[in-house]
Amino acid sequence: MTIQEIQNEIIDEFSMFEDWEERYQYMIDLGKTLPLINEKYKTDNNIIKGCQSKVWVHADLINDKIVFTADSDAIITKGIIAILIRVFSNQHPKDIIEANTSFIDEIGLKEHLSPTRANGLVSMIKQLKMYAIAYQTQLQ
Repeated sequence: MTIQEIQNEIIDEFSMFEDWEERYQYMIDLGKTLPLINEKYKTDNNIIKGCQSKVWVHADLINDKIVFTADSDAIITKGIIAILIRVFSNQHPKDIIEANTSFIDEIGLKEHLSPTRANGLVSMIKQLKMYAIAYQTQLQ
């Protein structure tokens, strides 16, 4: 699936819920399905700076596609990173770098987060794209 197709799928899923309480619960459930980071990667080097909660992300390049794993010590944040990893994992670095993330606005996520969580969301996207840039330079 392309990044855009996955984003459209997420938009459809979020539109099924009546209110934000249901959407938060869905995000918590998504967090439970997150491909968890290996404990050895839960280091300060892998913590996303700018997040209120601790969020660790690790990336591997497998067959020219980036595979992300992550974890967080907060359930909502874990759900947020799970959504982003669902969108970006198993994608080519160039596609991640060029990806538009307007689906976040379409599902209303940023406006329903506290300012610190919204900043954390931006930091998460930035970090995932930084991994993509690093791997893209290796592929050239």
